[in-house]
Amino acid sequence: MTGGVPARPGLGIVLILLMAACFATMDTAVKYVGAVLPILIVLLARYGVQAASMGLWLAGSQLRGGAGFRSAHPRFQAVRGALLLTSSTFGFLGLRYLPVAEFTAINMLTPVMVTLLAATLLREHVSRLRWALVVGGFAGALIVIRPGSGLFGWAVLLPLAGSVAYASFQVLTRKLSALESPYTTHFYTGLTGTLVVVALLLASDVPLRATLQDATALQIGLLLAIGTLGTLGHLMLVLAFGLAPTSTLMPFMYVQIAFAAAVGWLVFRHAPDGWGWIGMAVVAVCGAASAWLNVREAAAARAPVSALGADTIVD
Repeated sequence: MTGGVPARPGLGIVLILLMAACFATMDTAVKYVGAVLPILIVLLARYGVQAASMGLWLAGSQLRGGAGFRSAHPRFQAVRGALLLTSSTFGFLGLRYLPVAEFTAINMLTPVMVTLLAATLLREHVSRLRWALVVGGFAGALIVIRPGSGLFGWAVLLPLAGSVAYASFQVLTRKLSALESPYTTHFYTGLTGTLVVVALLLASDVPLRATLQDATALQIGLLLAIGTLGTLGHLMLVLAFGLAPTSTLMPFMYVQIAFAAAVGWLVFRHAPDGWGWIGMAVVAVCGAASAWLNVREAAAARAPVSALGADTIVD
């Protein structure tokens, strides 16, 4: 481990499992409250809480002599934040129409999307095994979606578009994340999202004040929970990758599919059918294998994937 932090793989795995629980619970809350409140307000809660909490964190760090709010690459921060906001927007819209477990499985296509983008945009060499995993991942998604079955219809395009945006986010992060503190980056991601959403709210006809005044205590609580769970989930990811190797942690990220299925059943009484489980298992295996190959090749090149760059979760 870097920075003199001792390796504690057990604790790292626990943090990854807690992260998966946070994101699965957050997605369920988004599906619940997003059915009655405008998506822009849900996004404002998601990114506003992150910007405020990380701003307080960095202010304290700066008082202790840390880097604080200083960023060497503000344009990178802005583009990165915009890509993640785009991914969240497609994701939150998709949760209006899709069950949480199936939605999560489609989101987990991100590692194979990264391989595809790396080959087409960055002209990186992609082995036959990687191409096989890309094909396998999309085959798993097709099993979940089953085009023509009438299960989900056009709504499946929303998480797919979100995965493309998030894969672009990952490709950018993988190239530039070593240049910035992950905590500073986490703040600017929240700030960028908040500023863009505020601008969209001002340009829209969404009555922010009236909507919040009419919202129930449960809805306000869920909005705060969405922002808190998203922020905590990403922080747990950062901490976990400081305690254990990426190759150790990557497979456990796919436990989020199981968490999503469990929470989705508890709240909405929806459980995937047999084909759905098979498709989700195929996506998980292909995604985990793609992520592991990313880590192995990064280690071989002596360019370890950072905590934020190794993230395979869209939130």
